[in-house]
Amino acid sequence: MTLAASSGSLGVSRTKLAQSGQSSRYRWRQSAVCCRKVIASCRRRISTSRAAILAVTIAWAGDFFGAIAAITSGSESPTRRSFRTVRKAPPSATCDATAAPFTPQAPLRFRLTVEGSTPMDTRVIDRPAFRLIGHAARVPLIHQGVNPHIQAHIASLPASEHQRLKALSDTEPAGLLQVSADVDPDYTQGSEVTYLHAVAVNAHTPAPEDLDVIDVPAGQWAIFRTCGPHPATLQAAWAATATEWLPSNPWRLRPGPSIVAILDHTPDFTTATCELWLPVER
Repeated sequence: MTLAASSGSLGVSRTKLAQSGQSSRYRWRQSAVCCRKVIASCRRRISTSRAAILAVTIAWAGDFFGAIAAITSGSESPTRRSFRTVRKAPPSATCDATAAPFTPQAPLRFRLTVEGSTPMDTRVIDRPAFRLIGHAARVPLIHQGVNPHIQAHIASLPASEHQRLKALSDTEPAGLLQVSADVDPDYTQGSEVTYLHAVAVNAHTPAPEDLDVIDVPAGQWAIFRTCGPHPATLQAAWAATATEWLPSNPWRLRPGPSIVAILDHTPDFTTATCELWLPVER
């Protein structure tokens, strides 16, 4: 079947059909143009909105951080305040005769002084059990200077008794000893201690009935040797054991008496070489 026959059979002429096709193409072109215009307009509006939102955000942020700066720093910036403090004038002011002269600030210097410890001649030994025998008295504790109560106790003993005690000594520490026992844990000034004017003997040595006895168990001893003005040097070393030596070493005090052995001294006893024995443990 031909197109003409078909068209005639449908009752539609070729002219009308051509006009109808042209009209459809025209309408499609017009629709496409309108769509492009709408899209371009939307894009312009979106760009304008973005710029407006960005401008509002920047302005809000500027106001916000400006308010924070004003609250925390006052009306002037830290730089302006520092300049005004040093120059006595704002940065905008000209440096003329009315402005204060510029005074540079001296640099800060830090100096660290490490005060070292008192030199201490120290040794630690293991000691078997032994006994301390002698004459005991209760006296007040005095941290500095000569203890008159100890002096009075020693002076009350006859010279023959000192010689008798020396003869009984048969172990270390040798010689006449100054023994402090039952000391207050805080070493409070004026608290009572047991002072024993004594000598050391072996653990199995019998003691005369008229003498006081302290049985000392086996253990470690820290021995501090001092030499100088007496008793100041000895007392300074005693204090240094608590403030310097014990905190910086792995030993600590254990229960037991403290012992002072006087190895040598001048006739007037103003200078002496001593050993301080302290019971210690790890």
